[in-house]
Amino acid sequence: MNGLTSSRAVCLTEFGKPVGVREVPVAAPRRGQTLVAPRYGGICGTDVHLREGFLPIPLPLVLGHEGLGTVVACGDEEGEDFFGTPLRPGDLVMWASSISCGRCAACGRREPTLCVRRSTYGVTLGLDDDPPLSGSWADRMTLREGTTLVRLPEGVDPLAAASLACAAPTMVHALYERRPVRLGETVIVQGSGPVGIAAAALARLAGAAEVIVVGGPASRLKLAAEIGVGDHHLDVVEGGTPGTALEAVMDLTGGRGADLVIECAGAPAAVAQGLLMPARGGAYLVVGQYTDRGDVPLNPHQIVRRQLDIRGSWGFTGAHLAEYVALLPTLTNRFDLARLVTAYPLESADDALDDVAAGAVMKAVLDIAR
Repeated sequence: MNGLTSSRAVCLTEFGKPVGVREVPVAAPRRGQTLVAPRYGGICGTDVHLREGFLPIPLPLVLGHEGLGTVVACGDEEGEDFFGTPLRPGDLVMWASSISCGRCAACGRREPTLCVRRSTYGVTLGLDDDPPLSGSWADRMTLREGTTLVRLPEGVDPLAAASLACAAPTMVHALYERRPVRLGETVIVQGSGPVGIAAAALARLAGAAEVIVVGGPASRLKLAAEIGVGDHHLDVVEGGTPGTALEAVMDLTGGRGADLVIECAGAPAAVAQGLLMPARGGAYLVVGQYTDRGDVPLNPHQIVRRQLDIRGSWGFTGAHLAEYVALLPTLTNRFDLARLVTAYPLESADDALDDVAAGAVMKAVLDIAR
């Protein structure tokens, strides 16, 4: 274990309060487990919502459901990744954030994201669980039996891979399992954070003819445009309104609307607005409402009159992470994903969470070794 007997870990101990760094003992991995040294721990909007108490989770816990790092030790003599490649100490890997039971009705229907016994690193596994180091915002993390690990392809920048570590697998699930992008479609993406960026990038790779990104603030839209994500970028945060955005969308689509609208904003009000953007017979894919942020009035007549296909998509599985990792050479060749990232030291986790909440950065990651 490289001589490390305790690990720094960012822990959430009370909702609505700052997180803190504490020392947590490091144990040797047991059979089926893998001890990893996180290099980057991603921060997303869900982590901001967890700090505020929008999901019922056990406290205290080590935060961090997004992670990329190196293998330290395997509980078996030799582990292997999703594709059957042997894993050895020093290998650079990513891992899925959740483990499904494989036995419940949802798993039997091949929808493991809906598993009733699903456990998620940095969300449902607390310090009182065994092992306690179950979040990536730490020097060491113990991955449990059943976790999907995937070796990073040679030549892929780890920082670029970390930029969409949660967002892209989430969108792989949404666009593969729930409602795919069809060749030549016009796609609108609501939200210009990491999930929206992933949606727009993957929609283009899937064959969309035109991708319109609706979001803000302006700095995020500018960055998306600079790295080539999206054809049009409409600001509804600074100087724009939902009404003007709808007018602009209709102008861009010849008054028709989009074939597919993907909600990645995470704000309930975005759903009411998004229902007005698909064309007649179009589809609305809701992805961003991962935590419960309340109700919003909707006009169901819009659904019926335009015969909309409305779908929700929840999380992702190890298979979707593996698809993202396999796509990384293509994604990083086409888009400068590393530019999306702002890195913070582990001790600045609260500052990073605040910046994510304010939309001041596109993608925050904790640089664990910094």
